[in-house]
Amino acid sequence: MPHDDRLLTLPPSLPRTPPNRLIRWVARQLMRAGGWRLIGAFPDLPKAVLIGAPHSSNWDGIWGFAAKIAIGLDVRIVGKHQLFWWPLGPILRRIGVIEVNREAAHGLVGQLSQRFADEERFWLGLAPEGTRKRVERWKPGFWKIAKAAGVPVVPAYFHYPDKVIGIGEPFVLTDDMDADIARIRAWFAPWQGKNRGV
Repeated sequence: MPHDDRLLTLPPSLPRTPPNRLIRWVARQLMRAGGWRLIGAFPDLPKAVLIGAPHSSNWDGIWGFAAKIAIGLDVRIVGKHQLFWWPLGPILRRIGVIEVNREAAHGLVGQLSQRFADEERFWLGLAPEGTRKRVERWKPGFWKIAKAAGVPVVPAYFHYPDKVIGIGEPFVLTDDMDADIARIRAWFAPWQGKNRGV
């Protein structure tokens, strides 16, 4: 694909989707038409938990998926197993949604940390707020999954005033979950989502 200054290039270790010039072209055109661009740099990591905030609108998913497809990054997101009925299931899998059973005995953290163990390259994308509404506390699932898998957390922010999706430096987690989450959440403070900040 020709270089597009609105997008970022992927370092060699990141997981990639199979090339599809038409689909990537469509996603790039969508990004361009919307005026969106990617800034920052992806760390050269084969495994990571990517968190996106502030998550204040369904539009976040549209721009996030457009960016992911445009650059060919194979970042997976979680979907509850009840969504995977025919014909929606194959479509969801195709765009990178992985099926999880929240009622399973080993739980969500166990299922996803096992995926990290089983895959040579695996990036998981999560919204730590867990909702589009303002929350006082982030859900700790992203931290628990990253900690159990032994992978860093890579922050990605939506900043609607400038139509930017930014990628930050990875956070290496400590054993203090509350302090880590507070530190990561503070990093997101300057950014403004469609309807609010963090």
